[in-house]
Amino acid sequence: MRMIRPPGVYAPQGDTLLLLETLARERLERGARTLDLCTGTGILAIAAARRGARATASDIAATAVTTARCNARLRGCRVRVLRGDLAAPVAGERFDLVTANPPYVPAPSQEPPRAGPERAWDAGPDGRLLLDRICGAAPLVLAPSGVLLLVQSSLSGIAATLAALRAGGLRAGVVARREQPYGPVMTARAVWFERRGLVPPGTRSEQLVVVRAVRMPRRHPGRRPVPVAEDRPGPAAPHRPREAR
Repeated sequence: MRMIRPPGVYAPQGDTLLLLETLARERLERGARTLDLCTGTGILAIAAARRGARATASDIAATAVTTARCNARLRGCRVRVLRGDLAAPVAGERFDLVTANPPYVPAPSQEPPRAGPERAWDAGPDGRLLLDRICGAAPLVLAPSGVLLLVQSSLSGIAATLAALRAGGLRAGVVARREQPYGPVMTARAVWFERRGLVPPGTRSEQLVVVRAVRMPRRHPGRRPVPVAEDRPGPAAPHRPREAR
């Protein structure tokens, strides 16, 4: 999909595409309630809406909210786009599917940037400023049997994400992977990544993954549990060399 993207709004790229491909494989009933966190251009929320979902999207940046609303209108899709910090605008609501492509690039600063393009990718020294918060919020926003699809880099702790989601009572696993060369931002920080011990010396690529987590329905005494298919690691996605970060 061609999207309007003004300066300062994250451009859909390799991680977005990997998440879109995973979303396309996900079962999504017409009328399902979906939420896209850190929506940017709104492309993931629009993809859900085009499949008949009641789509909601949120972003903390006013420009991204306006952009997502415009893109939804241009595509003839109904998407509720809210401004706010992660799931704060939808407090108390539950969703059947939540997607998230948050900032996850490790950065020297302890605090997330308040302005500038870096706001779309910088996430503290370990890249987990937003990942940890999303993992903590997931059990609160997912309906029973609801699914979270979260994309991140291998540099920002895949095992930590899985552990945090499982600690929240979710069943989690990696369902898609893609190896991708560093873009300009990552290349500029390559030596810093090495000094931090995030990658071996000479590394100039990252692995992008999509983590899928399911909020299991509660079991009622006297009822047999409904069997749910096990999460299995998905096949590596085809390599795409273009990457803007």
